[in-house]
Amino acid sequence: MLEETDKNRAANPMADIYNQLIKSLQKFYEKNKFHKVVIGLSGGIDSTLTLKIAVEALGPDNVTGIIMPELGLTQNVNIDHAKKLAEYFEIDYYYIPINPFLIDFRLLPWKPKEAEMNTKARVRMCILYNYANTMNAAVLGTSNKSEIVTGYFTKYGDGGCDIEVIGDLTKTEVFKLAKFLELPEEIINKTPSAELHPNQSDEQDMGITYKELDTVIKFEKEGIHEAIGRGINPVLANKVFHIIEKNEHKRKMPPIIKLNKTL
Repeated sequence: MLEETDKNRAANPMADIYNQLIKSLQKFYEKNKFHKVVIGLSGGIDSTLTLKIAVEALGPDNVTGIIMPELGLTQNVNIDHAKKLAEYFEIDYYYIPINPFLIDFRLLPWKPKEAEMNTKARVRMCILYNYANTMNAAVLGTSNKSEIVTGYFTKYGDGGCDIEVIGDLTKTEVFKLAKFLELPEEIINKTPSAELHPNQSDEQDMGITYKELDTVIKFEKEGIHEAIGRGINPVLANKVFHIIEKNEHKRKMPPIIKLNKTL
């Protein structure tokens, strides 16, 4: 029975995707001569899948997790899941609440409010890179293609990393691969949320479901007219492509002002 399950898994196209991700991460790691990789663990599906791939590719001794909740906002179940995952995969991990790091930002004279959500993501990035620079480690990003294409990430926050492991998988594909790899159902079935403010959910923030979003994302390169011509609802297509264009700056390096100089 077990052999039959292995055969079925090998025949699944998800097996090929999984193997590609493993080999590509190994190649990146070896080429750049890193000693470790580090990943922020939230207890959500994206970081869990990234962790699974990293451990398979590099071995648990070369992977470190950092759990960075905001106490009072991050749900205890997510903290618990993140710790249990780290222990299950037998990696070293650190538990570092970000609350103390946010205090001075809240004392700034311009009294940031909405900006505070981005500050939380950037604080986490700073902690990850502080570890990475100390240990010659690569920071693994956990963003999926749906988030990257639409800019649903914080610039220089969760968008700051050395490699995006699952960045070519839409959220729909992330769910498919997670199910194929038999990751815990309680993690797969969670409502996606960055937990940057109370009762937040990704889909509520974007005003669109991932299922709807991903039907349009696949036409990202072909453009809106191709999407509509292939049967995508025009209102939906316009909404998604507007989001893509609005956040295009997040996916590019900052522009450099070119000079006509003769120095």
